[in-house]
Order: sequence, then C-alpha cells, then structure tokens
Amino acid sequence: MLGFLIGEAFRDLRRAGRVAVSAIVLITLSLAALGGFWLVSSNLERAVAKWRERVRIIVYLKREPPAGEAAALVERVQGVPGVAGVLYISKADALASLKTVLGKDASVVAQLPSNPLPASLEITPAAVAATPEGARVLVERLASLPEAEEVAGSADWVERLSQWQRLLTTIGLGIGAVLAIAAFLTVATATTLILHARRRETEIMRLVGATEMTIRLPLLLQGMLQGLLGAVLALTALVATHGLVAPRLAPLVSLTLGLPEIAFLPPLNLAVLLLAGTLLGGLGGCLARAGREA
Repeated sequence: MLGFLIGEAFRDLRRAGRVAVSAIVLITLSLAALGGFWLVSSNLERAVAKWRERVRIIVYLKREPPAGEAAALVERVQGVPGVAGVLYISKADALASLKTVLGKDASVVAQLPSNPLPASLEITPAAVAATPEGARVLVERLASLPEAEEVAGSADWVERLSQWQRLLTTIGLGIGAVLAIAAFLTVATATTLILHARRRETEIMRLVGATEMTIRLPLLLQGMLQGLLGAVLALTALVATHGLVAPRLAPLVSLTLGLPEIAFLPPLNLAVLLLAGTLLGGLGGCLARAGREA
C-alpha cells in the first residue's frame, strides 16, 4: 500500500508539470532566503556574545595606592553591583603595556622624564551590566568612588551590533514569509490541477470501495514531496554558497567581528528548514483538498 501511495504521489507530481516546478522553485527561494539571513544572523549573534565578554570599563585612579591599599580597593570594587571581575593595573604595568603596543618605537618611552600613566582598575562587567543601560549605571557607581579620577567604557556599540543582528533576522523572516506564501499557493494550485485531471479516476476508485484516505493521501504526499525537494535544493544552495564565499570573507570577518570563521548553520537549524519545506508543501496539498470538498 505504501508503495502504491508513493507511486501515485510521484505520478501526480509529473502531472502538475510546470506548476509543480514553479512551486518547488518558490519553496527553494523562500527557504534559501530564510536560511541565508539565518546564517548571517547566527554569526552576528556569535560576534555579539563574544564582544559582550570583552566589554571592559577602566577606572583611572587619582593616585597610585600602596600595595596594601590596592588589594583592599580591589576587594571593595569587587563588591559593587554589576562587577564580575577587577584587575588592578599599576603605573609600571601600564607603562610596560604601552611599550608592548609601541613595539619598535618603545624607545620613545625611555625619553620621558617620568611615568605619565595613571594606575587604573580594569572592570569586567557582569552580564546584566554588559548592556548600554547597565553599563551607564555601573559607570555612575564607579565614578562615585573617592579614588576614581575618570571612568571610561561603554557597551553602546555592542548593542548596536545586536540591533543589526535582530534587524537581519526580521528581514529574513519577512522575505521568507512572502516567498513561502507564494509557494504555498502555488502548491495548492498544482494540487488543484491534479484533482481536476484525475476526476474520473477518483470517481472510479470510490465506486470500487477505496477510502477517502487512499484517494487523498497521494495528494498530500505530492505536496510534501514538492516541499521536501525545495528544501533539499535550498540547503544544497546554502552549502555551496557557504563553501564558496566563507573562505574569501574569513579575513574580513576576523578583522571586523573578531570571528575566526563564518560558521554554517547547526544541524538543528538544517532539520528545521527541511521540516518547514515539507510542511509547507503538505499544507498546500491540504488547502487544495479543502477547496475540492467545498
């Protein structure tokens, strides 16, 4: 029985002809657009998470405290709400870091009459403080410390990157939804044409005692096959595009976003796209059957 139903589904797919091909193409385009935007969005989300971990707030101190006072200051600042970690940087450590940054030009530092760099505290914000609003509140708290001369640091640009990620996700969903509706209606049209083409065959099947499930199931399978074929083609296009484009963009992505590579969609997302295509085609087939019964 299963072999008969699948055979009927393939035969119905051939009957639909160009309309079925159009439905498969539209499903491919809709899922490829959704998957493409999803891929970009997921990599931006990785970059946002990575840069949130790198957000630092620097508290420049009015004077360099003695060793004992420095430890007590670090312990006190560690207790400020929104602070996940504190690193004390002495004047000497700051100067050593500057020499490292200058590299071959570090000899310029030796000409300075004294160390002009202040001691500082490097603050790692907690997750709740790694947002623009949370960072502003934390900066205000740190600026109120009597030892603080100046406080620098913000998470605004990380939040802007996060907003871009959300915008791309929304655009991808919008384009995918429009193309999906077109594909849905095209599958329904293809299935309706098949219904008209096999009117007499359906009547004969009913006369010989075939159940409605036996008559209708091939139509549902035909729609699901269109959706599955469209999803497979979309995933193939995504894999090919990623394999071609990702290595070429890797240096740019590493420079701008700090990601070593453009990661492909995880298996769960691929399974969702396959399932979405299959359900999209199946729903198109259901709609055509509902129209027939009406």
